[in-house]
Amino acid sequence: MKPFPVPVVAAALLGPGSQLEDETLDYMTMPQGMDTYRPPLLPEPELLGARQAAHRVLRETLSALDQVRHGGGAPAIDLAGLDGEDLALINQVMGEGEVSARVLAPDGEQDAVRIQESVFAGVWRVMCFDRGVRVLDTLEVGAIPALLRQAARDDVRGRSAPALPPQLPPEVVNAPLLLGEIEDQWLRWQPGMPPHVVNLTLLPMSVADIGFLDHQLGTGRVLILSRGYGNCRITNTCMPNCWRVVYYNSQDAVILNTVEVVDLPEVACAALVDLHDSHERLHEVLQWVEGALDGSAA
Repeated sequence: MKPFPVPVVAAALLGPGSQLEDETLDYMTMPQGMDTYRPPLLPEPELLGARQAAHRVLRETLSALDQVRHGGGAPAIDLAGLDGEDLALINQVMGEGEVSARVLAPDGEQDAVRIQESVFAGVWRVMCFDRGVRVLDTLEVGAIPALLRQAARDDVRGRSAPALPPQLPPEVVNAPLLLGEIEDQWLRWQPGMPPHVVNLTLLPMSVADIGFLDHQLGTGRVLILSRGYGNCRITNTCMPNCWRVVYYNSQDAVILNTVEVVDLPEVACAALVDLHDSHERLHEVLQWVEGALDGSAA
């Protein structure tokens, strides 16, 4: 009789608890907290109400929120004419929200634009610079400031990806095929279409593949950081409607690495419900201020 090819294990050695197992499971740490709305630390209502220019800016911001949340547009609110005390009060009331952005100047040496979302989602502080000197300071209301979309369009260097080199770099295997898929998506994408997301984390992509992909797509001048649930870094490429979106956990380890084909990734934008909430919250702030002023006048 030939020997049995599979070793026989006694029944006593089988069953629960019979096999050695690791005592702990090593999972990647996920983000531990989520940024939520925190009311700004407001000055005394008499102080805010006495600063007429700051009071006017808040009323104009509330009006702009009302127009935008109902589908209209609203002009930017100029802050350049405010004196130091009025501007300090606006800074205090607006605070800092979860999204910030910058646009590099064409020379890549300095910021051309700096943007900070306020604690009122959809209300953005937009500052423009010329050779390091601030030339524009406004509040803009909307899903995202128009300057970011315009800068991304300005960075586009053509409709087609650069031709592949005659010889691929070592360890680059899957990037060329994936690049063809992404290019097909941005050529077909139209405003109003849902985003097309390519999840690089789930694909057999080497470090060399991802580096080659980024090189072919190019890197634009727009950088957006979102701190909602963990951290998210968004950069535009030099291809139309094509963005690199990378999510990090609390230890700054990458947990999701994607390419998105869309006019602007949703994670950076304020949703319609955010605009409604911001209108309600800013309305409450102004009611508190004006109610206190009416009481003191009486």
